[in-house]
Amino acid sequence: MSIDAVIFDWGGTLTPWHILDLKEQWLAYAQVYDPTDADSLADRLLTGEQARWSHQFATAGATGTGALENMFVEQGIDTSSERHLAALEAYLDAWNPHTYTDPDAVYVLETLRANGIKTAVLSNTMWPRNHHEWILQRDGVLHLFDYLLFTSETEGAKPHRSVFADVSYNLDVAPERCAFVGDRLFDDIHGAQSIGMRGIWVPHSKNIPAAESTDLGIVPDATLERLADVVDIVNGWNANI
Repeated sequence: MSIDAVIFDWGGTLTPWHILDLKEQWLAYAQVYDPTDADSLADRLLTGEQARWSHQFATAGATGTGALENMFVEQGIDTSSERHLAALEAYLDAWNPHTYTDPDAVYVLETLRANGIKTAVLSNTMWPRNHHEWILQRDGVLHLFDYLLFTSETEGAKPHRSVFADVSYNLDVAPERCAFVGDRLFDDIHGAQSIGMRGIWVPHSKNIPAAESTDLGIVPDATLERLADVVDIVNGWNANI
């Protein structure tokens, strides 16, 4: 059966994997929002973020992380205040150097689309859609996707079948004709395979914390060394139908 759509994870797949001090990222927010209590606020925000990801993982995506704004509200932050908006801008700016799209992405996306294959993004994220779209636009790839789904807008998250089904439906391509490219064996490869998609694994995030990762004996349909390999993998599958 031919592959008519390729769906990509974002962080660690369309963007190269980074190991970061996440508290430093939250300090960028806290130092603007409340410089008198920045360290404590950064700790609370980091704890809240980690709790949300842990819960999402423990429920296999049946419960998502929700939107970033919800986490701020839980910490008693007035998300309509100018102080918050300035702090949020500082937080997202601190992430910008770590969000650049893989240099292979333009070639991969343009080649797939030239071959009549649809493309999409499915990302587990708390960040708002407009920031993800700004990043993709900044890097010149936004126009190369037929559909974008960010789980900050959904009830569930990867590996839950519902989000994979959403993308398949909106691309108007049956799951069996879709391939998913991702760096997490459980969230991405297992999730995609559970609905009938083929899974292409990007093995450059082997340092994922144990609390957020399990392989469960998951075997990807293909493993790549660099993002550009997606083209050859999909072409090979389509040549053998």
